[in-house]
Amino acid sequence: MSDFRSITLDEIDRQLIALLQINARESVATLARQLGIARTTVNSRLERLEKNKVISGYGVRLGQSVTGGGLQAYVGIKVQPRSGKEVVRRLSAMGQVQQLCAVSGEFDYVAWLRTDSPEQLDQLLDQIGSVDGVEKTTTSIILSSKVDRGQPL
Repeated sequence: MSDFRSITLDEIDRQLIALLQINARESVATLARQLGIARTTVNSRLERLEKNKVISGYGVRLGQSVTGGGLQAYVGIKVQPRSGKEVVRRLSAMGQVQQLCAVSGEFDYVAWLRTDSPEQLDQLLDQIGSVDGVEKTTTSIILSSKVDRGQPL
């Protein structure tokens, strides 16, 4: 199995990935037309990108109306020295933690949270704040998403 870093991506690969990030359901014929290459070339490139785990899957982004709206927030988390592994383990067990990233700067981690109500968010923040090793949290509630392109290359 190839490692992502060992595969060389040319400009066509990058454009193909960018188009799929906008619409992963786009037809091969449309992708070929937009890129100015043959459909068979698109198919072979997709196969290579998938085989080498550059493209690890295709997903669906649910709209707010389907997910019931709810509340999303980012929380910056500062942990005590040598507490990171345990904090990550505990936060990973919380179903409302959608993503947890180690970051540089003021915080050690940033978590993306999704709850059904302000009350649930309050309870979740209390749970996070009471985890052994969590020193400080700062929360920002997401008011609206202005741009969502998926993960950049």
